[in-house]
Amino acid sequence: VFPNPNPERDYEIKIHSPEFTCLCPVTGQPDFAEITIRYIPEAQCIELKSYKLYLWSFRNEGTFHEAVTNEILNDIVEAINPREATVIGKFNVRGGLYTTVTATHTAPGRK
Repeated sequence: VFPNPNPERDYEIKIHSPEFTCLCPVTGQPDFAEITIRYIPEAQCIELKSYKLYLWSFRNEGTFHEAVTNEILNDIVEAINPREATVIGKFNVRGGLYTTVTATHTAPGRK
């Protein structure tokens, strides 16, 4: 993380990662997804190289789409305590179905 250069203002940061991979916990087959995060920072922002390496850490992890999307959101909230944050996991077709999972956090006291 690094200090928010404009903490007095609400502004949105969007990070799109088109090459996310993890493993299906049932079959062990790779799952491919696009992960997008949108957040309004409080005191700190996410450093991009660290975030990229964090996402790579899931490559050999067996996890359900819903679980990994919420885990990413939880880790972002823990790391930077944003005013608001949303993680969207858009998973590629598996068994003829696409899955999109959206998880949202709003800091206490915000509408």
